[in-house]
Amino acid sequence: MTQGQGEQRPPAHGGGDDWQRDVLRELGGGASGSGRPGAEPRRGEPTLRLVHPPPPQPGTTAEAAAGEDASAPHDAPHVAPAAPAPRDPAPRAGAADAPGPGRPASPAAREPRLPAAPAPESSPTLDPRLLLALGSPLHGDSVPRRTGRALRKLTSSVSQDVAEQTRIARELQQPVTTGRVVAVTSIRGGVGKSTVSALLGRTLNHYRHDPVLTLEADTALGTLPVRMGADAVRWTVTDLAPVLHPSMKLTDVTGYLVPVSDGGWLLPASRGQVGPPLDMTAYRKVTLALRRYFAVTVADCETLPGEVARTAMDTAHARVVVAPTTAEGVGATRQVLDWLARLPHSALATTVVALVSNTPDTLLDDKAAAGHLKESGVTVVTVPYDRHLAGGGPIRTDLLAHATRQAVLRLAAEVMGRAVRVR
Repeated sequence: MTQGQGEQRPPAHGGGDDWQRDVLRELGGGASGSGRPGAEPRRGEPTLRLVHPPPPQPGTTAEAAAGEDASAPHDAPHVAPAAPAPRDPAPRAGAADAPGPGRPASPAAREPRLPAAPAPESSPTLDPRLLLALGSPLHGDSVPRRTGRALRKLTSSVSQDVAEQTRIARELQQPVTTGRVVAVTSIRGGVGKSTVSALLGRTLNHYRHDPVLTLEADTALGTLPVRMGADAVRWTVTDLAPVLHPSMKLTDVTGYLVPVSDGGWLLPASRGQVGPPLDMTAYRKVTLALRRYFAVTVADCETLPGEVARTAMDTAHARVVVAPTTAEGVGATRQVLDWLARLPHSALATTVVALVSNTPDTLLDDKAAAGHLKESGVTVVTVPYDRHLAGGGPIRTDLLAHATRQAVLRLAAEVMGRAVRVR
């Protein structure tokens, strides 16, 4: 979020956060603990090398890539290429690669270097003609409402608001020893699942000092890249699954991700085209691997009862079920909560329901709906109707209504508190 009190980021937490400090050092250019770029790593700390080249840039040829690889150190490990199509590593000169008695020549020494497979084509998230037709976004609060709130602030005490903002900020900034995964799903599409995922990703990135990833696990032409403000996408979850390697650094991984304008990273599930559904194996491999680099991963999953959604809900550290403020939506969400209660582990204890209102004229009473859902033992956070969110397109946090910002802050704090408690 960009407004509100208590939003200043604190210094790094002390004690038990070596993992976070190492990640931040990589973001700063791979310097060691001394803070000098290019300094030698600390004693006993493994040296991570760039074992996968970043995605080829336009105009890069296979011969140029081969020339860069030939200049790599001789002791660099032989690994699989970054491109999905397999190829042999470039031959390296040196005594370590020379064949000897009882040691046959390596395949790289016997076979010529194969050209690298091209990177996926970049695709725009929205047709340029639709961008022109989108128009100017509305503020979530009307002018009279904003004026009235400004007048009330002049006559009211702000001490209580400051205390609440401080408590929420403390919840959002809790240190983690390993990356946490937050799965967001719903019982049907079109209820605001991707919108809630984008709001959570932006909020956590704003308050935390370590990297945050928003991952799309829904290939049914999801709207997450648009809501996150991405102009174009290239690498997807399926593309990245065969590329990831334990020796990669954070700076290597982010070469395949989409940087978000106000911070954080995005990994889409498709390039805006109808394609095969996301494979459950690819989802698990990517989320498990990226936990090493990102403190929090917000996964925008497909709707239930899809296979990836059920896997994500079963393996995540915290869960968010988005429910529309309608009678049928609340009833179906209650069935999902009853299913979570039957899982082998305590999934219901780490679940929060986001009760979203998508229209200003809701017929169902939100307090009665929240009470029905709370009977299952979960926490319910009501996200009110917001003109800015209802208009679609990229989300601008400065245009969110005040009530929406407060609801999203509370939702993020509830989710983060549950995710941290899970071992």
